[in-house]
Amino acid sequence: MAENLRLFVGARVSMAVVADLSGAAETLARRAQQSNLRVRWVAPATYHVTLKFLGWARPDAVGAIGDALRRACTGVAPFSFRTERLGAFPSPERATVVWAGVDDRGGHLTRLAEAIDKETAALGFDRERRRFHAHVTLGRVREPSDVSQALLPLSEQVFSETKVAEVVLFESIMKSSGSEYSAVLRIPLETAAEAARRQTAALQRPSFDASTDGSAPSRSSFDDGDDGWEPDPAG
Repeated sequence: MAENLRLFVGARVSMAVVADLSGAAETLARRAQQSNLRVRWVAPATYHVTLKFLGWARPDAVGAIGDALRRACTGVAPFSFRTERLGAFPSPERATVVWAGVDDRGGHLTRLAEAIDKETAALGFDRERRRFHAHVTLGRVREPSDVSQALLPLSEQVFSETKVAEVVLFESIMKSSGSEYSAVLRIPLETAAEAARRQTAALQRPSFDASTDGSAPSRSSFDDGDDGWEPDPAG
């Protein structure tokens, strides 16, 4: 029996934001070291905004989760947000998490997170009782500590923008060096009109017949990568 998966839904940040925040994290790391703060810094390649933490789920639930995410994303056009300010949870004076804030004045991320929360609750996942607070986690403090002085020079800094065109269902893999994230599903954002056009095109697409005599396609018919695997770079 396959092992359960530890899942969450998130939106990746742009490469420009990754570059900005990794530079800020380097500055923070130096200041934290000078203050003897013990912080485990997140790998920049994994920077993201969490929209919904699902927790442990069976592998056979992934299909239903994907359907729920598609419903949540129906009619949601791609949008942008800006990353700005640095802070900490639950407070800079007793920090356990150091984060970069997100300007969600248009409410796009909040509405998307609420829609995902509602749709996944129908599958049995716990509803979120806390208010959504969009952020990018930069580091985790090993024990509650005062990081206010370390944050001070960068606390009001404004960073780059991210265009959100998809949400991603991630698997979080726990390792001694920290969590690693692997994309399980990618759900594109699209307007209601785009979704309608896509569905119409799918209904009008002719059925696939790989051979003139109606026999099953041979293995060689899938050698171009249509079997779902990435093409061999050496091929």
